[in-house]
Amino acid sequence: MARTRIKLLINLTLAAMAGSVAASSYATSTLRCGNQLVSTGDRAFEVQQKCGESVSQEVLGTQETFNSNYRRSEAVRIEEWIYGPDNGM
Repeated sequence: MARTRIKLLINLTLAAMAGSVAASSYATSTLRCGNQLVSTGDRAFEVQQKCGESVSQEVLGTQETFNSNYRRSEAVRIEEWIYGPDNGM
């Protein structure tokens, strides 16, 4: 009986940990702006409509992406936008 109880506690702990990891990975890709959400991959104008102007914007660089299906490559601009407690939150 004690072994069954320990196994149950271990399984519940592992399930809780797995759930929190899944939730944290979702949370890191989403930001709440007032009553709206923006996610990684949203277009710049959508983020500005929902969150307003950022405190600062910085171009971090570019990354070249390849699509093997169409044999096409393109450069993608990588930006970091920072929002403070007054705008976007």
